Amino acid sequence: MAQEHLLFVTSCRPGDAGAITAFKFDPQSGSLSESQRYTEVENPFFLALSPDRRFLYSTHVEGDFESDDGSLVAFAIEDDGGTLRRLNQQSTEGTTICYVDITPSGKAVVGANYSSGSVVSYPVRADGSLGERASFFAHEGASMVDAGRQEKAHAHCAVISPDGGQMYACDLGTDQIMGYALDADSAALTPLEQPYVRTVGGGGPRHFTFHPSGNFAYANNELANSVNVYRYASGALAEIQVISSVPEGFDGQSYTADVKTTPDGRFLYCTNRGHDSIAVYAIGDDGRLSMVEIRESLGTFPQNLAITPDGSTLLCANMAGEGENIAVFRIDGASGRLEPVGEPTPVVGPSCIMIV
Repeated sequence: MAQEHLLFVTSCRPGDAGAITAFKFDPQSGSLSESQRYTEVENPFFLALSPDRRFLYSTHVEGDFESDDGSLVAFAIEDDGGTLRRLNQQSTEGTTICYVDITPSGKAVVGANYSSGSVVSYPVRADGSLGERASFFAHEGASMVDAGRQEKAHAHCAVISPDGGQMYACDLGTDQIMGYALDADSAALTPLEQPYVRTVGGGGPRHFTFHPSGNFAYANNELANSVNVYRYASGALAEIQVISSVPEGFDGQSYTADVKTTPDGRFLYCTNRGHDSIAVYAIGDDGRLSMVEIRESLGTFPQNLAITPDGSTLLCANMAGEGENIAVFRIDGASGRLEPVGEPTPVVGPSCIMIV
């Protein structure tokens, strides 16, 4: 019998439509059953879970997601059904807060403000609540390769390294990945001696993830529909490959969104919004990627991915359009290929899936 999982799914919508919903997920059948729905949060776009699984952190914007100031909200997870108790919130002092991450120690939280192009960090108190802001850095510059999207800095993620000692922020507007040293006890950020890595010109780096070995890292380019592969050592990133996420010859409009690896480090997945698909790659011993397949996402505008801890199942949040849903796929352990499981579950505006 496959283990049942508790999931939290965000509905990135303003007002009462904005919500964090807890689901019980059966990977055998692919079914999701709603157990709790928390609506006292607006435009929740992204989530982070504490290492001990006792606390949940969410982005929150009252009003207009793209222009109003954002916050990070801390919750205690009260029971196995996913009941949330709000602890507190802290301003991110920026607009379009789009990402949150937590250190392996659970002592520091970081976030990225997309529209205002900045990153921020906070210490976590013993009760799981967020302390006063520890660091704030506004990114500067603009690549202007895509003048409509890259007119200024746009920090799109803030990802903490496996050892908790660094934080990396993909900046879509500057075509750079910014690197910071992170003191997990104080939550203080300090720019690294090598403060940034330049990515594909006009690529628009968006999300970033580490290989489970800690030796490699991957960043998807939202505007160029590709994935950058980096060798990672002593806090430094060295690019070793760039590979497309869409079929050869595709000339439609599409934007990558998320990248995830399987826990065993053998496969990587990247969502394509517009092409409405998931690119599947095999990961070589050298960290490089080879395309396995491009699978339909079974919905529209595939935004976020989550993979079960045993690496057997992938969930995809199709966020917008007529196909708003959570689709479930079985991962073939030998090839990494995806096979649908059950029918997709309709969900309003799902932007992030967090497996508890």
